[in-house]
Amino acid sequence: MSPSALQIAVLVTAWALYGLVHSLLASFAVKRVVAQRWPGAMRGYRLAFNGIATVLLVPPLWLTFALRGPLLWEWSGAWAWLANGLALAALAAFPSTTRHYDMGIFSGLTQWRAAPSPPPHEDGPLHLSPLHRIVRHPWYFLGLVILWTRDMDAARLASALCITAYLWIGAVLEERKLLVQHGARYARYRAAVGGLVPLPGRFLTRAQAEALLAEGDFPDGNKASRNEGGGV
Repeated sequence: MSPSALQIAVLVTAWALYGLVHSLLASFAVKRVVAQRWPGAMRGYRLAFNGIATVLLVPPLWLTFALRGPLLWEWSGAWAWLANGLALAALAAFPSTTRHYDMGIFSGLTQWRAAPSPPPHEDGPLHLSPLHRIVRHPWYFLGLVILWTRDMDAARLASALCITAYLWIGAVLEERKLLVQHGARYARYRAAVGGLVPLPGRFLTRAQAEALLAEGDFPDGNKASRNEGGGV
């Protein structure tokens, strides 16, 4: 039986609440308040952020699978092989990309072990992995590949649309933060490479990426305040 309109609305609301809380906790403004009022708490902020994000995922994911109904479309034949092949390739690419991230900072373990308390801006220097040379948000792109190569019923389609919308909004917010942190250098990178999906003719060669990284932050002397902006 197909889920009712009310059930789909509840599912969409669950995803919206997840996105709202996740974005607020990731913003410079909230981090700054925590750093000012409870500076010692910043050691565990990233760990807590990841834990909260994981817990908040449970309700919308549970609803997505609890409300399963008749399929709206199903990949079959050669299309199923292609869809599953793309999904497997995306899954395989995730572990390889972790070599180009500081997973200690990403998980929050580095901040937890730091003394004294780390600053609210904890993303570190700009890194451009091989995938970053063809798409600015490789994890988002790989997630979208997995998401849209699955069979869809009404609940899964609603979730896919919500997740896609949130990744787009999250990318916009994240790039505001990156522009604050890396200034004109990131602006040039953004102009050269596609955002959520690779685009024809918009990529960097290895030499171009290395030259961009060698410039250093704010090469034009435009040192934007690191206390402004927001992101995910």
